[in-house]
Amino acid sequence: MSEQQAALPNRQTPFSDAFRAFIGTGWAPDSGELPEPLPATAYAPARREQLSAAYPGERIVIPAGGLVVRSNDTDYRFRPHSAFAHLTGLGTDKEPDAVLVLEPTDTGHDATLYFKPRAPRDSEEFYANARYGEMWVGKRETLEEFAALSGLRCVPIEELEDALAKNADQTAIRLLRAADPAITALIDRLRAEHAVDSADAASAEEADAELEVFLSELRLIKDAFEQDQLRQACAQTAAAFAEVAKDFPEAIRRGRGERWVEGIFGLHARHAGNAVGYDTIAASGDHACTLHWIRNDGDLRDGDLILIDAGVELDSLYTADVTRTLPLNGRFTDAQRKVYEAVLAAQEAGIAAAKAGTTFADVHKAAIAVIAQYLQEWGILPVSAEESLSEEGGQHRRWMVHGTSHHLGIDVHDCAQARKENYREGELKPGMVITVEPGIYFKADDLLVPEEFRGTGVRIEDDILITEDGNENLSAALPRTADDVEAWMAGLQ
Repeated sequence: MSEQQAALPNRQTPFSDAFRAFIGTGWAPDSGELPEPLPATAYAPARREQLSAAYPGERIVIPAGGLVVRSNDTDYRFRPHSAFAHLTGLGTDKEPDAVLVLEPTDTGHDATLYFKPRAPRDSEEFYANARYGEMWVGKRETLEEFAALSGLRCVPIEELEDALAKNADQTAIRLLRAADPAITALIDRLRAEHAVDSADAASAEEADAELEVFLSELRLIKDAFEQDQLRQACAQTAAAFAEVAKDFPEAIRRGRGERWVEGIFGLHARHAGNAVGYDTIAASGDHACTLHWIRNDGDLRDGDLILIDAGVELDSLYTADVTRTLPLNGRFTDAQRKVYEAVLAAQEAGIAAAKAGTTFADVHKAAIAVIAQYLQEWGILPVSAEESLSEEGGQHRRWMVHGTSHHLGIDVHDCAQARKENYREGELKPGMVITVEPGIYFKADDLLVPEEFRGTGVRIEDDILITEDGNENLSAALPRTADDVEAWMAGLQ
């Protein structure tokens, strides 16, 4: 009995010898044509060169990760670890269980990609393996095809352990530990077998942690390809927002309209790219005051606002991250407009501060100062705006508890393992892409808020590329002023 049959005793009828003899016959030969390289692979060598220069003489291991079980024998859709995708140029679902190894040489490193190539059609994997078999999940690449796609030397994954064990007592290994538990266990075993003393394991884990930080910081400044991908992701996201807004009447009519909004956006994301870059927030009414509202099970009501935080992820895995707060019937009420225009003023201040030479924190300071001033003018703050903004204050955070920005790229919260001095306290530099997304959230049961504002949550978010002479709003195709939003919606509906 095969491993697959043993795993699924109630799902698969045993295969006869006659079937085994028959299944491998009568197939047309492969064309022999090799695929074109994926576009991102032209930029990956420069990224690997930076990694190589940082760790001369060390073996560097970057797994893609493996399939993750969703339920019983069904897996989540595969997405490679972001560092693996960044260093190889591979996107979409390429490639479960693959491992990139940079082997030290006298002049730097040689890169090799270990992966599971396509099995021949007379093998049991072809017809019986529900995870990897061609009949089950489609045609996998051969070694030659994957080499053409990636521009890398490709080797069967079965050879990985021997490659990692080679000279393991003389060659330091750095591993991206978080990517694949099986590879982590393998390397920990090899390290234990070749360790000189117990201190080696601790120092190795420290080296691994340092590598994870380096790989995260390697993505802080986006190259020309990455910048263009983010522009495209924002353009597709703007198109998806328009389709969502067109369908507001239907979403209201059907009930459970937040799910309808989520579904319409997801349809366009899957059609235009790989998927959504993160779970869509479709938060109407008071739900908009829950920052990460992804349940999306509420009805839509004429006269309410809906906060939509969503982004299209392209096949390259670069994602937009855009938020718009829209009136479902196309017109803001006076109270809604007051809150909206306060948030917009805060965002304008944040965007103006987002330029080379300022710090990441300066963007938040600029935006939140505006928020605090409005809260004071409305008589909501129990102290002055100045006192609230002091280190001893912070009362304004009741109505905007989150930060104004994060880095954006191949992860929606990109570069998350970067050091504080290079991220939160870091200087903004040309090529960085950040979000600017202030908000005000007045929960329905907040008795400190004027009644006309209760149940109103507003956030406006755009993706900002830092340039030599200022910045570029990558998501500017979507309107931001209240008047422009109303005019845009009138044109759609």
